[in-house]
Amino acid sequence: MEVSSLEFREIKRIIEKNIPMEKIDKIDLEGPKVVLYTNDIEFFIDNDNEIRNLATLLKKRIILRSSADKLMDVESARKIILGIVPEEANISGIEFDPNFKEVYIEAEKLGLVIGKHGQTLDEIAKKTGWIPKLLRKPPIESETIRGIRKSLFESSDKRLRILQRVGKRIYRKPTSTCDWVRITPLGGAREVGRSCFLLQTPESNVLIDCGINTAATNNNRFPDLRATKLEIENLDAIIISHAHLDHCGFLPYLYKYGYKGPIYCTEPTRDLMLLLQLDAIEVSEREDKELPFSSNEIKKMLKYVITLDYNEVADITPDMRLTLYNAGHILGSAIVHLHVGDGLHNIVYTGDMKFGDTRLLEAANYEFPRVETLIIESTYGGRYDTQPNRRDAEKELINTIKETV
Repeated sequence: MEVSSLEFREIKRIIEKNIPMEKIDKIDLEGPKVVLYTNDIEFFIDNDNEIRNLATLLKKRIILRSSADKLMDVESARKIILGIVPEEANISGIEFDPNFKEVYIEAEKLGLVIGKHGQTLDEIAKKTGWIPKLLRKPPIESETIRGIRKSLFESSDKRLRILQRVGKRIYRKPTSTCDWVRITPLGGAREVGRSCFLLQTPESNVLIDCGINTAATNNNRFPDLRATKLEIENLDAIIISHAHLDHCGFLPYLYKYGYKGPIYCTEPTRDLMLLLQLDAIEVSEREDKELPFSSNEIKKMLKYVITLDYNEVADITPDMRLTLYNAGHILGSAIVHLHVGDGLHNIVYTGDMKFGDTRLLEAANYEFPRVETLIIESTYGGRYDTQPNRRDAEKELINTIKETV
């Protein structure tokens, strides 16, 4: 059996065989990640190869947390943190999340909070039991970012339950052999806007992007979810390539009508996605083009988002493994790579991409372990679609600004 298709009980058996279980109180799942609750956080920090070797063996992300009775009380822990971290780091906030056993430290200079080779973070965890998570203080205050962070913090108990449920669904016992893959365009094929593709195997149903066509005025505004007989609640997961509305604008609708599964995207995509969706509601009201969802569904949706870093591998169903790569399009944009089955098939979905460095972003990634099927955007891919080089485009922009001003 390939490691990616392991059931939870098999994962537990491998863990019990490979690390000192007298130091582990509980093994759990949070989405695609395996969580170990320990009564001796110092041991695992000092012997970090134990967790590293286990992660390599399982090919899964391992999260280490202190058991609840090993956590220092909040006020004492706060004093310890302020005493350990240099004052020059300019800490602007410390928030404790008892559900995830984590402490969020917001500061201007995160390098000073991390310390050399992560020594300061290790010291905080050893002395308090709380696992530190870092937040960079925004150079310009953002109500949106503050609102997202506040919402995530206030709903952490529900998010934990959601992640645990998602994890058990990912590592469930497969009911079918993965011997075929089907891709169905529900929008965005031979058109611009409402990008949405349904990926299916005998075991899994995954949606890649779920956008709207902001220019359309008829039923073509939204993906054609009726094109298949799949019920919304039977979706295993949704993957969002980036935050533009033609790729994510229809997501809240799914939560209004029964979807209770995860959304996978990068962290910047999560934040930008919520900002643009809320803005879309305001614009639609002004233009009398009502959207079939409200801000309530957007807030509900946030609880189900699981963020991934570029190049981080995550199991999302019993027979699908996801990796997001830089797409170079906008902040957080990702190319989606899916490994399906026990080496059966590999799919790359580019979303929108930029195949060249810009002043803000690096060029899209183009190297993948394996690719059998490529779904690539082609908005400017026609025979006669040519773009000016960047130097000429910048000169033209400067001249236009000068003429206008």
